[in-house]
Amino acid sequence: MSSPTDGPAEPDEHRRYACHLRALATVGADDEPTLVNEILQDPDQAMAQSAVARHIEDRARLLLTDERFPGWVHTMTGVIGERDFLTRRLTEWTLLAAIAQDKPWAPGQVTAASDWFQRKAVEILTSPDALALLAGQGRTRRVRAAAGQRLRQQGHQHLTT
Repeated sequence: MSSPTDGPAEPDEHRRYACHLRALATVGADDEPTLVNEILQDPDQAMAQSAVARHIEDRARLLLTDERFPGWVHTMTGVIGERDFLTRRLTEWTLLAAIAQDKPWAPGQVTAASDWFQRKAVEILTSPDALALLAGQGRTRRVRAAAGQRLRQQGHQHLTT
């Protein structure tokens, strides 16, 4: 029996979310698709997709400039299926990886991308071309200012349009 000073119990979905994050943080590459699939079977889809989105961010950051990135994206695409939010996030990480790896990308992809993408790009990319584009045409004042600041920190000048 709990005492009145214990406070309310943590909701079950909060415990499952924390458990999912712990499992995802330590999963090996071979077991990752199975674990992600299992988590996505959770009845609380918002919580499950949130845990997987966080994992995608953590893993994508680690693999961003790694030659294994495309294979990982292909595998994850098959696992997440038709879940729009997760598909969009994986697509945006793929664009971030292309820019980080100095592979072809189009300015329109960057300017049309989500606010999340533009903020993340300013945070992690070092490409003067991408940062200059965001400094001049980023969707929000915050993105434009941060991109301009990153360029100045890197010793680059930019023209705002």
